[in-house]
Formats: sequence, structure tokens, C-alpha cells
Amino acid sequence: MRNQNPMNLTILFHCEGRCLLPATNSLSNNHSFLSFCSSSSLSPAPTLEEVNAWAQSFDKLMLTPAGRNAFREFLRTEFSEENMLFWMACEELKQESNKSVIEEKARLIYEDYISILSPKEVSLDSRVREVINRNMLEPSQHTFDDAQLQIYTLMHRDSYPRFMNSAIYKDLLQSLSEKSIEA
Repeated sequence: MRNQNPMNLTILFHCEGRCLLPATNSLSNNHSFLSFCSSSSLSPAPTLEEVNAWAQSFDKLMLTPAGRNAFREFLRTEFSEENMLFWMACEELKQESNKSVIEEKARLIYEDYISILSPKEVSLDSRVREVINRNMLEPSQHTFDDAQLQIYTLMHRDSYPRFMNSAIYKDLLQSLSEKSIEA
């Protein structure tokens, strides 16, 4: 489902059990942009109102599964998808209550995103790394809170403005605007 070539990008959304192609499905750089296809494992298709709300704030983008999916695809083109993956893993950890599962998930998050040996290592300052190392002695749902906030802030300040000016966002907005006009 995921295309490894960031210049040939496809964002998939679940759309009420039917496959729909937008009025425009290609970007100027030969990006395949959007396929609305049915699959229970995909994000729900965003509404025009949701996509417009993403421009109002980063928080509104991050609140919706479709927003996180579109932003993640954009991050993939910038080779920084690990930031979103880390943030989502931290959110999942916070929902866990079983101590042994928390310990295992914390270990996996550490190995995948914090360890300097990881190819998906996120960029954190030394203070936050020290806090994580102390927290890993007794992992909890909040082991990575400081790191998660640092990555959230990085995405908000650095990647989000570029996403809002990207062809990915603009073409999605145009496609949904054309669909609403047709309806």
C-alpha cells in the first residue's frame, strides 16, 4: 500500500465503501495524488470542512486520522516520517494500562526512535534523552512525554508550514472543493 518513492505519492482514504478518484489525480511533479478507496484499515476520507480546518491550526490537523495520514505522507516526502510514527507510538503507549505491555512498548519505542543505532532515530536534545534514560528504569505511559512534546513542536514549527504550502495539501483541498461543487 505504501509507495517507497516519495515522488510518486498516493494517499488513501476510506470513503463510504466506494472507490472515487478525484477530478485531478496528478501533481505537477508526476506525483499520483489521491485515491479514495474502501478499506477498513485506511483513514476515513476528510471532508472539505476538515481540510479547511487543518489550515487554522496544527492541533486541528493532528486531531483527525485523515489529517495525520495526509501529514504523514507529506513527511515521508521530506524523509522525516519517523517524527509522526514516534508521536503516534507515544499516543498508543498512553492508552495502555497493562504494566508488562507498557514496558514492552516503551522498549520498542526506545529501540525504534530513541536509540542512536536506529535508522528511524528522532532528533532530540541531550536533556530530553537523559530524562528518557532515567524514565526507562521504570517505564510508564509517560516515559516519552518530554520527547513527544519536543517532536510535536518540531513538526508544528518546521514541517507544518511547508505542508500547508505543499502540492499535497493544495491538491487535496482543490479536489474536495471540486467534489462539493459537483454535489
